[in-house]
Amino acid sequence: MTEQYKISDPRVLKAVSHPLRVRLLGLLRTDGPATASELGRKAGESSGATSYHLRELFKYGFIEEDDDRRDGRERRWRARHRYTSWDSGAMSVTAEGREAVRIMHLRQAEMVQRVLGEFDTAEWSRDWADAAGMSDHIVSLPPAALREFDEKAEELLRDLAAKYAGDPEARQVSVWYGAVPRSKEEES
Repeated sequence: MTEQYKISDPRVLKAVSHPLRVRLLGLLRTDGPATASELGRKAGESSGATSYHLRELFKYGFIEEDDDRRDGRERRWRARHRYTSWDSGAMSVTAEGREAVRIMHLRQAEMVQRVLGEFDTAEWSRDWADAAGMSDHIVSLPPAALREFDEKAEELLRDLAAKYAGDPEARQVSVWYGAVPRSKEEES
């Protein structure tokens, strides 16, 4: 699996922005290879629906067949990349690109809402309860500062993942950060 799939075509970004495709790709990235039937059970969808959307993810280069772990008659799929990225500025030069970026941001927000709705803090140890959380900040920054924040956050996350690889207390952790300029009305 490669680290990143950098999308430059708005049609590819739009293809992955379907809610079920985002969910299936996320499951393959977090839980590993699976068949359409297995993913259908996890996502609460029919294997026919998941099969169709898996074929679309394959068509656009997000997933591949897992030949190492065949499962009888059914194809086993795996993610090709750890995460997906795109340049919102480059995408936003066309109406199609702006719409694809807007939809993808909405899908990401839906994913955060779904994950937060599923977690149960009763399962957490005291250490996890102390470490987990979210915050919101409203600061005045130019675009260059936001790019710098993104680069440093990505670097820090990679460094910490490498530093704690193999730690017996390590678990998969969903990490979100987002930054968008507020509308002029909100600033008033």
